[in-house]
Amino acid sequence: MEAVFKLPCDEQHPPQAEDFQEKQDQNSKLSAGVKKDIEKLYEAVPQLVNVFKIKEKIGEGTFSSVYLATAQLHTGNEEKLALKHLIPTSHPLRIAAELQCLTVAGGQDNVMGVKYCFRRNDHVVIVMPYLEHESFLDILNSLSFEEVREYMFNLLKALRRIHHFGIVHRDVKPSNFLYNRRLKEYALVDFGLAQGTPDTKIELLKAAHSEDQEGSCSQNYPTSASGNGASVSVPATKQAATKAAEKRPSSLSKTQIKQGRGGKEDSVQHSVQRSVFGERNFNVYSSTYQENSSTKLIKQSKMTDVSSRRLVTKKKIISTKTVSNGAARKAASGCPLNLICGCYATDRVCSVCLSRCQQVAPRAGTPGFRAPEVLTKCPTQTTAIDMWSAGIVFLSLLSGRYPFYKASDDLTALAQIMTVRGSRETIQAAKTFGKSVLCTQVVPAQNLRTLCEKLRGTNSSCKRSQGEAPSKAVSDSASPLAADKPCPETLGKQPHCITSSQEGDGALEIKAADPKGWDQVPDEAYDLLDKLLDLNPATRITAQEALLHPFFKDMRP
Repeated sequence: MEAVFKLPCDEQHPPQAEDFQEKQDQNSKLSAGVKKDIEKLYEAVPQLVNVFKIKEKIGEGTFSSVYLATAQLHTGNEEKLALKHLIPTSHPLRIAAELQCLTVAGGQDNVMGVKYCFRRNDHVVIVMPYLEHESFLDILNSLSFEEVREYMFNLLKALRRIHHFGIVHRDVKPSNFLYNRRLKEYALVDFGLAQGTPDTKIELLKAAHSEDQEGSCSQNYPTSASGNGASVSVPATKQAATKAAEKRPSSLSKTQIKQGRGGKEDSVQHSVQRSVFGERNFNVYSSTYQENSSTKLIKQSKMTDVSSRRLVTKKKIISTKTVSNGAARKAASGCPLNLICGCYATDRVCSVCLSRCQQVAPRAGTPGFRAPEVLTKCPTQTTAIDMWSAGIVFLSLLSGRYPFYKASDDLTALAQIMTVRGSRETIQAAKTFGKSVLCTQVVPAQNLRTLCEKLRGTNSSCKRSQGEAPSKAVSDSASPLAADKPCPETLGKQPHCITSSQEGDGALEIKAADPKGWDQVPDEAYDLLDKLLDLNPATRITAQEALLHPFFKDMRP
């Protein structure tokens, strides 16, 4: 039965002066900024004053803030609750869709539910059960292998639940999957970016998706990124280099960008072989580079025939052309659409490409967790993007590194994925969903077991399956993809005797067994990881299939 709040009678508490004073005393230990936020929330939604005592702010994002509060129950006990205050600029349809996701799919299988909702004018507060949880980064390297197995099993249960209702979460990551280690409780939260599949059972998600698509036809500017040894280009459509059908003057300016040694956020090219450097707002797409300290504009170049241009790459310098004013865009808009592009794999954008409508695709999510089809702006995106994000979480758990990927733009993120999954494999997968990816060098795929064991600092004693490919050495380019922490030493010192013969004298070497089980990781774990990180979304494992994987053979799905 739903708990009932005990509301004080208005006659007994006329202007609620005592309530405000009590809350001010309770907030005395909080920082000045948090105090001010709580006071503003009480003023914006005065209904909260009679019901909740807001204790502290426990989370803050781009679109909302979350507070811990207590409520007096009819039984006399206090209940801890989480209050999510949505910023007033959030679209009403998006807010309603998030609420419907919580009410329809929430409350079961590790998916957060909703208890109440308060609204005053354009301020909305969603009241949810509070789950005390630990920071993922704080507990990452103290988790046992069995805890990791349970964690992934419960995450997949939550994804199976929402995918059953046709909900694509789009922002699966550890901070959105709350974990109470002591109570073994889990909760998938934050459906603010959720979208629906074509057959979704959440009607408001269909309307929200239509709203997102409105007015989305704009000019398309193919982009290219160059890292230290790898260059990736993802054109909006598959193009062939042919003669230019029409020589059209366009006002272009030449930009030279040097690779920043300090890893600045505004640098256009980024090294694949290092950790990055801060994150941009990826929900806003910019077709032209902003002028910054590392960008120098040079006088306009002379017009040349498109077919005569070649891609010129210098060491640590990339020369690219961007549109300098609105005149070129206006001129390009009159270019016939049946012309064949001639700027493919060159350092310029031709008038044919400028005239094309930009291909629209959802790009919401957190950098480092976006699937390849999201990074390449594939218009058809399914629940498979959540499964990729779950695979990245699993990769962090097995390697002990978080965040594993950290890139400041989509193309750098794609290049980083190539260093683990392989360039040829990435290019081949992109073709399956209509994208063309170019890479200047062949990057071999790495063995996931070898990679994770090296980053975690362990060496598994489990026997490999027969016929498994030999482990590839972990290249130096892989290590910087992980967090900036050194590999942890092997845990445990007990000599529970794993023995192996040494060549020559036949002596036995005694190795310490890891009490947390990291020296006994089975092959099934890496097989599941490989299926979650399948580059092709069409063949990527589903949540239902993953729960039936041999890795969870003794757990009930």
